[in-house]
Amino acid sequence: MFEYGELKFSSCIMSDIKTAATVYPVHDLIKKRWSPRAFSEEPVSRTQVFQLLEAARWAASSYNDQPWRFVVGIKGEASYDKILQTLGEFNQVWADKAPVLLLTCALKTNSRGRFNRHYAYDTGQAVANLSIQAMDMGLYLHQMAGFSQEKAIKVFNIPKDVEPMAAIAIGYKGAADLLSDPSKKSERSARTRKDFKEFCFENQWGEAFSI
Repeated sequence: MFEYGELKFSSCIMSDIKTAATVYPVHDLIKKRWSPRAFSEEPVSRTQVFQLLEAARWAASSYNDQPWRFVVGIKGEASYDKILQTLGEFNQVWADKAPVLLLTCALKTNSRGRFNRHYAYDTGQAVANLSIQAMDMGLYLHQMAGFSQEKAIKVFNIPKDVEPMAAIAIGYKGAADLLSDPSKKSERSARTRKDFKEFCFENQWGEAFSI
């Protein structure tokens, strides 16, 4: 049960367990966004990938430096296999079904040759744009911290001022039954989020922002 003020809401909607049970109205694309591990092998075209990258391209960024960088892998091509080998063993088990893999990186130096302390923040915004565009196209993302930065740097010859941030599997949602038991359970469980009072403050740190 999710509580805010006098409002109480269930943590899931039984007709669609992965649709967010929001306290306040938000766009359906946000409510329906989640991160499956079961992907269909239905292909995603290069044009569709460019649509996703276009959405990322127009994200907000400090001084318009646009620090995000993406290495793209389409299944059946060498770049895909190289990204796949950077993933942790657990992620390799399911991610190799996704038709597209991305390696998200960020340039740490700004256009003035100085350290850009917003590089991670801005790159996250670009991927958020990409994820909402994907939902609008009926595609899903699963973003992964479980990959080797060292392997990514080596296999793609990534420069020293660029940091590999995350790997992303992209595709159409597949059947949960195809997953191993631990992943299958996660695929079918309800989504939850922290209460507002745990992350929204006013006046001083830790004092909950009130309704």
